[in-house]
Amino acid sequence: MENKSHALLAGVFTLTLLVIAILLGLWFNRDRVQWVPYEIATKLSVPGLNPQAAVRYRGLDVGRVDRIIFDPAVPGQILVRISIKPDTPVTQSTYATLGYQGVTGIAYVQLDDDGSKPVRIISSKNQVARIDLRPSIFDNLQTRGLAILEQTEALTRRFNTLLEPENQKAMLAAFDNVSRAATAIEAIPKQLEPTLKNLPALSAEAQKTLAALSVLSKDASSLTGNLNLMTTRLQAPGGPLQTFTTSAERLGSVANQFEVDVVPLAHDVQSTLHNVNRTIDGFNQRPQGILFGAGKTEPGPGEVGFAVPK
Repeated sequence: MENKSHALLAGVFTLTLLVIAILLGLWFNRDRVQWVPYEIATKLSVPGLNPQAAVRYRGLDVGRVDRIIFDPAVPGQILVRISIKPDTPVTQSTYATLGYQGVTGIAYVQLDDDGSKPVRIISSKNQVARIDLRPSIFDNLQTRGLAILEQTEALTRRFNTLLEPENQKAMLAAFDNVSRAATAIEAIPKQLEPTLKNLPALSAEAQKTLAALSVLSKDASSLTGNLNLMTTRLQAPGGPLQTFTTSAERLGSVANQFEVDVVPLAHDVQSTLHNVNRTIDGFNQRPQGILFGAGKTEPGPGEVGFAVPK
């Protein structure tokens, strides 16, 4: 009996020590962080996301997923309860997306901030704040997958149309034309070779022409200078132009004086000659007039008493 009692005490003592060790381990390993609860409400699918999944803020581990349930108030909506560290800068512009680790397909919650509303969100157990869940890359691919498939199908049809026999002949003809054009372009340098050989001689002739033009320009400049000098001398005071002008003025004055003095005298001479001619005509017609005097003269045309003979 004594051996059995010692064995019982030893067993109880061992169990007691084991329980104490377990309790001490739990106490030392207890979570001392005061987690802040947040809630993510979404109608998107959350494949691969499980409780205890990691929550990361721009790649840093800041918390974990506590539970995933359906929202009893909104049909089809999923509620994801998460707990994150209190120093995580969660603001009104913070949003969540689903990320996936490698090829395992295990999802985690990725938090990010676009900086549009940098106001901190206060959350507690009594009033849990919500964070929006935006579509991930896989969600966008799934949403746009049908449109991508339709575009791919249309592209395949066009490609098949392009490979039809008629189009193949057209493409081969185009390639043939390109080959001919390349051959023609290859022959152009050979055709230009004689012209390129004559370019140095043409350049020398052009240089000679430019030199001759330069000399001609200098001669023209010299001639222009001489003409300017001649014009200046002609227009100078006491110069030939002024002397010619003075002589012309004097000649005009002599002409005016000649007109005043000589013209009346010429008129008198003309009248006298007219009378002498009349006297000579009368003498020729009546020579006896010298002895008997001048007879009665018949009035002429334009004189008083003149009458037209019948």
